[in-house]
Amino acid sequence: MNNINKYNPDVLTCLANLSNDEVFTPPNVVNKMLDLLPQELFKDPSTTFLDPATKTGVFLREIAKRLIDGLKDKIPDEQKRIDHIFKNQIFGIAITELTGLLSRRSVYCSKEANSNFSITRFNDKNGNIRYKKVLHSWVNNKCICCGASYDELNRDADLETHAYEFIHRKNEEDIFNMKFDVIISNPPYQLNDGGGMGSSAKPIYNLFIKIAKKLKPRYISMIIPSRWMTGGKGLDDFRKEMINDKHIRVLHDFSNSEECFSGVTIKGGVCYFLRDEHNPGKCHIFRHTVDGQQESIRYLKDGDDDIYIRDEQLISIKNKVWKNKNQDSLMNIIFSRKSYGVSSNFLNDSSNIKKYSISDVQEDNKIAIWGLQDLKRVKKYANKNANITQSDNINKYKVLIAKAYGCGEIGEAASTPILSTPILSTPNEICTETFLEIGSFDNWIEARNIYIYIYIYTKFFRALVGIKKQTQNTSKSTYEYVPIQNFKNNSDIDWSKSISEIDKQLYKKYGLDKQEIEFIESHISEMREE
Repeated sequence: MNNINKYNPDVLTCLANLSNDEVFTPPNVVNKMLDLLPQELFKDPSTTFLDPATKTGVFLREIAKRLIDGLKDKIPDEQKRIDHIFKNQIFGIAITELTGLLSRRSVYCSKEANSNFSITRFNDKNGNIRYKKVLHSWVNNKCICCGASYDELNRDADLETHAYEFIHRKNEEDIFNMKFDVIISNPPYQLNDGGGMGSSAKPIYNLFIKIAKKLKPRYISMIIPSRWMTGGKGLDDFRKEMINDKHIRVLHDFSNSEECFSGVTIKGGVCYFLRDEHNPGKCHIFRHTVDGQQESIRYLKDGDDDIYIRDEQLISIKNKVWKNKNQDSLMNIIFSRKSYGVSSNFLNDSSNIKKYSISDVQEDNKIAIWGLQDLKRVKKYANKNANITQSDNINKYKVLIAKAYGCGEIGEAASTPILSTPILSTPNEICTETFLEIGSFDNWIEARNIYIYIYIYTKFFRALVGIKKQTQNTSKSTYEYVPIQNFKNNSDIDWSKSISEIDKQLYKKYGLDKQEIEFIESHISEMREE
């Protein structure tokens, strides 16, 4: 028979994912994570391992393989060695009843650990891979443990609760009534918290890491989304804790999630790390992008930053730009989201269209509203009696820029946009929450210098935005590292020049070197007209 017909793939590489929130981990990624651990652990019959969110059992299975090989000399009898490993060294908590069955099948070769088919016989069907149906703890329609929405997950008794045992326990320390040396996992990523008309989600992977730290294992290794590095809903405290944690000794960071999870797109990428409880120090960072792999050894926190900056070049550029501590950040002249109280779907709501006579026609008794209609940016006119929050900016010139657009951070190809083209908004114009509003100007000349042909269009500007932008979404804080320039006639920048020439002036002003300039020029695309 031809050898090509004998190919027998690992079944765990062929499974479809449950969802983008509960992603199966391929065996090759699991083994890369296990490679981060001191390999002496797999030669020690007392080492204990826990996967607190097992889905396929792949972590436990691959750990078992290494232990079976590593303990040959200490426990020569193969069956005794297998019995010892499965009963005393590897443990798992399944996230659902189904994944419990799947995990036991892949680890014990039987969905029931006390079956005649199990490679090691337990006294009960679960063995050391258990699933317990746990309930959420509801307070004011939210779970106080994970933040899930009562309306979304208060479900029939025969449905999964998604109240994961590991993060819904009163006493974390009594899991299996033992202490673990290694906690390793790919935890669930998020749960619906009931906001955003059913589209809002609260991250929960941070809770798995928080509980894992409480158990004080020697090592923690988890693979999670990278959004925590600069933003992410409800992740501010987690990010602060992570970047200040000097026990995180290795970090592999992937801009493209498909390098780890084939066919799965996770905005902002994914990462996995190794935390060493007993040996703090600098972190060995591996940055994986389309440009290849970069390596560095540094702390996750740079200076006074409250985020983790993924690229070494961006750290260098940011530090040169902000060498002068006396300059102001553009963030300080960006107004809060929904500053006029007008929702994103205002122009698509048929009741609003009728009630406020929304149309394309400009009349004296109407106010202009920039927003989205059928996913296209438009300017419509509505009666002034529309439910609009009054603001002094209604009568000012300002710049509007889409809150959500393009890609995340700039570690990818230059063809990927960072920001949409801005809009110059004149007096008697407002916007829906689709846009962020920059500045409050008294005249057109002052405003246009931050407008189309000028600052936002420069690659310099968008590179600094890209430091904190990892997904499509932005907030005013995303613009923190962009310095305000002098936009008047006596400026140190000649705004009458072409965009490329203005970029050159900005590079020179902040003393960027050839390598830093090449990085910006190669990673930031030209602005796309809309």
